[in-house]
Amino acid sequence: MGPLTKKVEKADPAGRMGDKALILTFMDRSGAIAVERVADSFGMSKTQLAETVGLGREALYKAARNRTPKTQMRIREMLEIISRVTEWAGGKEQAMAWYRAQPIPAFGGRTAEALVKEGKAGAVRDYLDHLAVGGFA
Repeated sequence: MGPLTKKVEKADPAGRMGDKALILTFMDRSGAIAVERVADSFGMSKTQLAETVGLGREALYKAARNRTPKTQMRIREMLEIISRVTEWAGGKEQAMAWYRAQPIPAFGGRTAEALVKEGKAGAVRDYLDHLAVGGFA
């Protein structure tokens, strides 16, 4: 690849760019999601962020716990979902508002936030993929 050649990220079958772009903006040098950076970006305290992903506040305030697989996975799931809705929501702040407050009829009126807290982030991602390819809500 020459110096003037740009690497183009390919869209997945649902037509959206990879979720990794948003997640990468929050990673530190070691490859972990920087909790403080995520909280600051969304104008939340670490306590509010912990509540948003269904963790106790200690999970984000104690350095030894904010890098555990469970903590990292929950924050990654939230970021993946927000990444998928950012464009049509009008920005990442609006996507966060949708994530936290918009009832999803296909899930009995539960929000994406409630579903992630229940360990059902995969179902939300599948639902969003279904919508992206023209499926009905």
